[in-house]
Amino acid sequence: MPGLLRGVARTAVVAGTATAVSNRVSRRQAGRWAQQDDGQQQQYQQQAPAPEPAQAPAGDDMSAKIEQLKQLGDLKTQGVLTDEEFETQKRRILGS
Repeated sequence: MPGLLRGVARTAVVAGTATAVSNRVSRRQAGRWAQQDDGQQQQYQQQAPAPEPAQAPAGDDMSAKIEQLKQLGDLKTQGVLTDEEFETQKRRILGS
């Protein structure tokens, strides 16, 4: 009987260890995939052309310009526009 218990105990230890190792490998691989996906997403955002904000109306409608500047600021905050692109578009909207 002690041999049988020893065999059952050994099997339980081996199975538990295998499960723990498998779970750790799975978590590590999922982390690597997540990092890889983040990197690809950043590359895609860098390669995608920046959307052009809508043209300012012909008149001096200040509220429309303010709205465009807000949208431009949101795009910069999201990381779609670089500082240089933001400044260029801001100058274009303000006409200076």
